[in-house]
Amino acid sequence: MRKRIFNLLPDQSALVSTRINKQLKTVVAAALGVTILALAPQSYADNAAPVTAPQAEETWAVHGQVTTILQGHPRFTSPYRGPQSMDPNGRQEKTTDITLFAGTKLWRNAELWINAEIDQGFGLSHSFGAAGFPSGGAYKEGANMPYLRMPRLFVRQVFPFGGEQVVVEAGANQLASVQSTDNLTLTVGKMAVVDIFDNNTYAHDPRSDFLNWAMIDGGALDYAADMWGYTYGAAAEWNQGNWTWRNGIYQMSPVPNGKITGIDFHQFEFITEVEERHQLAGHPGKLKLLAYLNHASMSKYSDAVQSAIANNTTPDVAANRHSASNYGFVLNGEQELMSDIGAFVRLSKTPGDKEVYEFTDISQGFSAGIQIKGDRWGRHDDTIGLATARNSISGDAQRYFKAGGLGVLIGDGTLNYGAEKILETYYAIRVHPHATITVDYQRIKNPGYNLDRGPVTVYGLRLHADI
Repeated sequence: MRKRIFNLLPDQSALVSTRINKQLKTVVAAALGVTILALAPQSYADNAAPVTAPQAEETWAVHGQVTTILQGHPRFTSPYRGPQSMDPNGRQEKTTDITLFAGTKLWRNAELWINAEIDQGFGLSHSFGAAGFPSGGAYKEGANMPYLRMPRLFVRQVFPFGGEQVVVEAGANQLASVQSTDNLTLTVGKMAVVDIFDNNTYAHDPRSDFLNWAMIDGGALDYAADMWGYTYGAAAEWNQGNWTWRNGIYQMSPVPNGKITGIDFHQFEFITEVEERHQLAGHPGKLKLLAYLNHASMSKYSDAVQSAIANNTTPDVAANRHSASNYGFVLNGEQELMSDIGAFVRLSKTPGDKEVYEFTDISQGFSAGIQIKGDRWGRHDDTIGLATARNSISGDAQRYFKAGGLGVLIGDGTLNYGAEKILETYYAIRVHPHATITVDYQRIKNPGYNLDRGPVTVYGLRLHADI
């Protein structure tokens, strides 16, 4: 699955945060679940105050971006290899994506957006070998020649309930407009689950901040997606005061990590998230608690192992699937520490008794880090990031991989288990108001949870431009 998850549906909670810190930029985001319209406490007409926008409201817009990520690693220790091991001989790979964002106003507070994207390239070792894979710009469906896709096609409707009126800035997948801070926002169509859920100001966008999958999302969040990271769904977000409640339902792929060719909610994910916004010593922060439930045809690791023992074969989850459910949680926090320094932390967990269906092979994940703007050395638009992650898997998963089983991203043929530990740091240099060059360094210890392999040092260079 391509883990190119970008915060392109702007964070709806930023509208409400103007009450906390009016210096924050405000943007509108989509949200989840269409069942809470009846919860609206009051009407916009009764409570909204008129506002004169400093810029004209847009009726249509077109934006674009291009991102190229180059990564490589030298040779590393590897006494053996399996079908999904990272190549120990040293590799260099490149991915490029070019995206066009086109949107139009349908009626009052309603927008239609379509994204067209051209992709080309491969992740290191075809995106195998580490549960915390080093590139959020990499995808499973790699290609030497560029190819065209449509990752997003959605409608967003905002129902204002009152509160302050704020100006929403123009941007990718967002028309310039005026919105009330208390509102319900519905989004329906094709999108990424993590466009709306598990957002984090300091670690979520591989086009601008960290690259490793274990940094940009909760590692144990097995969110519905095709192999590029997108799916069909409906989302709703209720914003009231300093709180937001999100709910949504999304279509899961017909087989784990597979292509989605049409709309079919026979297999689905329900996801909910509560967000609280606050100030700490005058600096804004957020806390989010997310829970999800997946329902699909999936196998228990123990069933695959027992079947393999009985038949004297290698365990195969595909041969032991049946209708089942799985669940998990993510605790996601961010806090501005100073005007130019922010920190984040994520804790994620799933029972780990069943196969990972869409995201990556993590049963328990922890990540934390900081982001520093360049004000202290006269480079306000430059950014330094430093983060660490620790990934682990359940005992059932360990036995499955030790017996030679394959997961979404890992499978060395056997396993000498150890937690996967990752360090990532980057420096993003703003060379133009619309262009950034980022140098990235990662150190992955025990890639694929294997004490016999690595550590792996990954060097990266990211080139990004947008209009």
